[in-house]
Amino acid sequence: TAVNRTEGLLEIEAGAIILAMGCRERSRGALNIPGYRPAGIFSAGTAQRLVNVEGKMPGKRVVILGSGDIGLIMARRMTLEGAKVLACVEVMPYSGGLMRNIVQCLQDWDIPLYLSHTVTDIRAENGRVSHVTVMKVDDRRAPIPGTEMEFDCDTVLLSVGLIPENELTRAAGIEMDPRTNGAVVRENMETSLPGIFACGNVVHVHDLVDYVSAESERAGAAAADYVLSAPADCEALEVINGDAVGYTVPQRIRVPRAAKVTDVFFRVRRVFKSSVIEVRCGEKLLASFPRDHMAPGEMEHILLPKKLLEEADGPITVSAKEA
Repeated sequence: TAVNRTEGLLEIEAGAIILAMGCRERSRGALNIPGYRPAGIFSAGTAQRLVNVEGKMPGKRVVILGSGDIGLIMARRMTLEGAKVLACVEVMPYSGGLMRNIVQCLQDWDIPLYLSHTVTDIRAENGRVSHVTVMKVDDRRAPIPGTEMEFDCDTVLLSVGLIPENELTRAAGIEMDPRTNGAVVRENMETSLPGIFACGNVVHVHDLVDYVSAESERAGAAAADYVLSAPADCEALEVINGDAVGYTVPQRIRVPRAAKVTDVFFRVRRVFKSSVIEVRCGEKLLASFPRDHMAPGEMEHILLPKKLLEEADGPITVSAKEA
């Protein structure tokens, strides 16, 4: 069931469906920040639209909570438009954005990044943000008394993560992955319901649009193949996230139906320097991939040849460790 401006409410019968609803920003309400609810608090994406599309400035003195890529980019954008970005505050001990954005959007503009810090209070004057209190947090993300910093500002931008837009997916009864908040998908982006595919940020939040485009092409080709031939289903290998790996996509690989090479995406749980990615089936090492650097804010990508997958006789595990 769909709706548009021309036909109004309509029903469409299809041989296959591709879910590509993208994602939305996590709101302030989901964070439970104490303080008033005055004007001057925006999500980073809302501020991006105001500046880039509508030609309006959200404010002049800005504090950014969270170090997601949109927030980092908006730190530079607001600076270029004449605003003063006082700080970027991140509750984790590492940034949630790409290293190139940290360098180009913060360091190049002398904008301080406070890791292991968070906003603990927002105050207002005449209905507008006037002051923000920032405190250092401990290993449990609890504010540490005596570490308060006060910022005189009129704007707070929230860049605290993205959530896949999966209401339709859940309503359809499709198997979900609590780690990604997206659908569990196979090697061709097919979900647990035959003929329904998912791709892009509705499956898991990407950092590069190039990966979204490639994933979407793969889902589109698979949906067309399903309509034309409806290939029979077969047993699938489960892909398990091992040590220091937060999630893997796809979560299932049907080896007989896999392409010559299967793309596997994942994120690590902490920052690594010289490291290695290992793919194992039980105790058997199937493949290893060296890395000079890995971080939670940067999605990792490996390629698994079909010949390698054919050697697995059970679930395969993707893990990361120091070299």
